[in-house]
Formats: sequence, structure tokens, C-alpha cells
Amino acid sequence: MVWHQFELIVTAAGCSAVLILLLLPMFRRYALARPNARSSHRIPTPQGGGVAVILAVAIALVANGALIGPERTALIDVLPLGASVVILTVVGAIDDVLPIAPLWRLAAQAVAVSLTVLTTPAELRAIPLAPIAIERAAEIVAGLWFVNLVNFMDGIDWMTVAEVVPSTLSIFVFALFGAVPSLAGSMALALCGATLGFAPFNRPVAKLFLGDVGSLPIGLLLFWLLLQLAGGGHLAAALLLPLYYVADATITLLRRLARGERITEAHRTHFYQLAVIRGLPVITVVQSVFAVNLALAVLAALSIRISSAAFDLIALAGGGGLVTGLLLVMWRGKA
Repeated sequence: MVWHQFELIVTAAGCSAVLILLLLPMFRRYALARPNARSSHRIPTPQGGGVAVILAVAIALVANGALIGPERTALIDVLPLGASVVILTVVGAIDDVLPIAPLWRLAAQAVAVSLTVLTTPAELRAIPLAPIAIERAAEIVAGLWFVNLVNFMDGIDWMTVAEVVPSTLSIFVFALFGAVPSLAGSMALALCGATLGFAPFNRPVAKLFLGDVGSLPIGLLLFWLLLQLAGGGHLAAALLLPLYYVADATITLLRRLARGERITEAHRTHFYQLAVIRGLPVITVVQSVFAVNLALAVLAALSIRISSAAFDLIALAGGGGLVTGLLLVMWRGKA
């Protein structure tokens, strides 16, 4: 079993890296991100690495037999998720080359998220006390926001790596102890490996970006994994793992709305972007995010282990304090 898990992550990482090397000439020709006033990079940089990441996840799951035996039946249940990932991958690929109008882009995202949420098993309940129709509606809104915020937060080198790796590794570990289904654990490990395969190419200063073709479907996969965790009775853990991402993106959106800005326009006012603008090195910012995400993962693990409503509140308060501290450091920038 241990070898199988090692094989899964290595296969995903290897496939991701090899696919990137094969596709990089095409990315340079057709998907070059040129710097503008809102960019964090200074030279034209190819984007589209997310294609390799998503393909690597699928290849690794099949090649390593993650969907064989007891999990074969579960494959039928995640076919809607696969279709939704394909929708967002195609939409992201088009948007990377020929920008799509925000309304059409949002409509496609809504279809993908709704398909994912509305086909989840009825027994998967993150908020059992709420009527299921209200819960599913709330999950669709949350999923739509999560897909977009992962895209918003993919604004500097290694930022998505700093979020995806600790989150997916945590979910895999939680699966080992039965907190999420084994298929979710396998998918988390495959996504972690594929992201690690992409990481060397995105290391500051990046030679390749994920692009919308990667950030959108990765956002959906992360949301689905968190939904599995919340539906297993671990809502606090599901809130803790992405807490920095959610806080930075949500507070930034509210600030922009308060200033009367058009939220469909690109910008550089996320806390992590302001930190770089105000003098903090990119590597320092992403290392800080990674460290806080590890701490959030520990709190999430403790909330699952202790399984107490009182401790869940303590863990959420502690996680909120950590994230608030990080946001303040980023807001201040280089002292």
C-alpha cells in the first residue's frame, strides 16, 4: 500500500514534468503572457502549464490503478466531476489565448460547479441541519467563488504551489484515517504530485505559468476535495485548510467593491501582491504562505482528531489569528 501511494505521486509528478517539456514550445508560441500594468512579471512568459497538471492527474490515477477494485464503482460517481474539470480546462485554455467575456466565463463556471455539486451523493452533508436544497445552493455559490479565488490568487510565482501542496497532502493523510473517502485521498495525492512536477518551472523567476487552463480546474478539484472533507463531518477542517486563500481573496474583493472598482478588471491589490510591491521578495511571500498553510493543516488535523465543537471554534479562531497576522505583515511590506 505504501509503495502504491509513493508510485502514484511519483507518476503524477513525472507525467506533469514530461508533458510540460513536450508542450513548452507550443505554450511559447500560442500562450505567451505579456507584461502589463497589472502583471507581476517583467518579461513575456508562457502560460498553460495547467494543461500538463490536469492531464498528469488523470494519467496517474489510471496508470496506478487508483480506480481499480473497490474504487471502480466510485469512478461512476466522479464522472460529473471529470466532465466539469474538462469544461473549465477548455474554457481556461480559450481564455488564455482569446479572452472570453466575463459573463460567458462565469456562466461556464456555474455549469461546471453546479454539475459537480448537484451530483454529489445525498448523504454527503456539510451542514446536516440545513435543508438539502439550501445547502446545495450554498455549496454552488461557495464552489463558484472558490474556483475564481484560486484563479485570483495565482498571481505570483509558486503561490498556487504553496496552497495546493499542503492542502492536498493533508487531505491524503486524512483519507488514511478515514476522514475522507479513499478515492478523494488518491485524487489529492495525484494533484499534489502533478503540482510538484510543475513547481520547478514556476520557481521564481518563473519560466512557465499555470494559466487559467490550470487555475480554474485546480480550483474545482480543491473545492471537491474540501467538500468531501466537510461532508464527512469535518467542516472546521475544510474551512481551515484554504483559510488564507479565502481571506485574502474575499477581503480584497470587498475592498474593491467599497472603492467602487469594476471587479471584472484585473488588478494588483491582493495582499500578497501588495507585499511584493512594497518590497518583500516573492520567495519570502510564498514561504510565509506555505508556513501558515502548514500551521492551518495542523489545526485541521487536530480538529479531526479531537472531534469537539468547542475545539473546532478554538482551531478556527487560532487559524483566523494566524491568517490575520500574515495579512498584516503583507500589508506593511518591507519594514
